[in-house]
Amino acid sequence: MRLAATIFLTDETVTPVRLARALEERGYAGLYLPEHTHIPAARTSPYPAGGELPREYGRTLDPFVALAQAAAVTERLALGTGITLVAQHDPIVLAKQVATLDHLSGGRLTLGVGFGWNREEAADHGVEWRTRRARVRDHMAVMRALWAAEPTAYEGRFASVAASLAHPKPVRGGAPRILLGGAAGPVLFSDVAAYADGWLPIGGSGLTRSVPALREAWERAGRDPRALRVVPYAVRPDAGKLAHYADLGVEEVVLQLPPAAEPEVLRLLDDWARYL
Repeated sequence: MRLAATIFLTDETVTPVRLARALEERGYAGLYLPEHTHIPAARTSPYPAGGELPREYGRTLDPFVALAQAAAVTERLALGTGITLVAQHDPIVLAKQVATLDHLSGGRLTLGVGFGWNREEAADHGVEWRTRRARVRDHMAVMRALWAAEPTAYEGRFASVAASLAHPKPVRGGAPRILLGGAAGPVLFSDVAAYADGWLPIGGSGLTRSVPALREAWERAGRDPRALRVVPYAVRPDAGKLAHYADLGVEEVVLQLPPAAEPEVLRLLDDWARYL
């Protein structure tokens, strides 16, 4: 099983360069970074985990800039977003950012895609909350059109693009690996089967029930059963939990690091190395 890590990198934490080097030196598989452009101070959206919103949410580094630094100082470390709030981006610009990072890193990028929870943040980007899922589907279709081998047009309700010359292309052809985040259910699983390579379940709980349902939706859509990837995300590791994931066919797990300074982060990485 491959073990990667995620962390809210901020202006107060370990730097992307130091963390990426530490992960690769210790044999970890990858680094995934979350995204929040800003947190409106007058927010009324409740924090999904309950309680007060942690300080790091309003201080998060841009994931693509931070991952570019990580790519520049590593050779094997996989890079990922966990997750990119696709509805809040111009999809033409995002397609260029994603393809460029994937190209420069030698095809090491996984694009984690999500719908978001913060209505006020989304509203500042002009996103109407009830349409965000449909907007993400359109944005993903625009990006895939730009990543296609030949100039390809797409026209949707929320985004369109003319057949265009757009390089670089994702290294593996067509798109980088795409994982969709979100809570288990038929709507999400339909989206996973429609335009992703797998699921990025936060916390990894309830997989015994949800993975068979996802596999059913996946196969119903005509997807290759062997191609589906389930990557539990933001996991606090222990031997029993990781063994359970392995029994479910999980091949990669993303561990949750605290938004801390370098000494604390390195101590945890050394401690968790026993699971590698």
